[in-house]
Amino acid sequence: MDMYAPRRSAGFTLIELMITVAIVAILAAIALPAYDSYITKSRIKTAQADLVGLSLNLENTYQRKLAYPTLTLANTAAVTGEFSAWHPAEANFSYSVSSSSTGYTLTATGTAGKVSGCVITLNNENARAIAQCGTYNGGWQ
Repeated sequence: MDMYAPRRSAGFTLIELMITVAIVAILAAIALPAYDSYITKSRIKTAQADLVGLSLNLENTYQRKLAYPTLTLANTAAVTGEFSAWHPAEANFSYSVSSSSTGYTLTATGTAGKVSGCVITLNNENARAIAQCGTYNGGWQ
């Protein structure tokens, strides 16, 4: 055996490690914005479902009394106090109700994060709208 022969070492070279780190960084730069968009969209969809659930409470009152309750509730605590069977699933929105004996408008307003300032509305004629929610503006199904 030659004492001056090069040894083979097991492991990765620095260049191989740097290439791997660069690939992971590129994948993360693509995946994180897509994931963030997915989370924002799911929060908006949850708030929409909360409004539909709240509208069912108002429609139930209409079926029993042939008139909507006359209410102006400005925040989520007041709404859940009036409609004890309804509890929102989305905490990043504040919910309000404005109703007369002939109709109502329900509003969810974003309070935190990417949905801050986002306004979602639903009324007794099933007219639905989204405003100030970036790429999610418009109507909703």
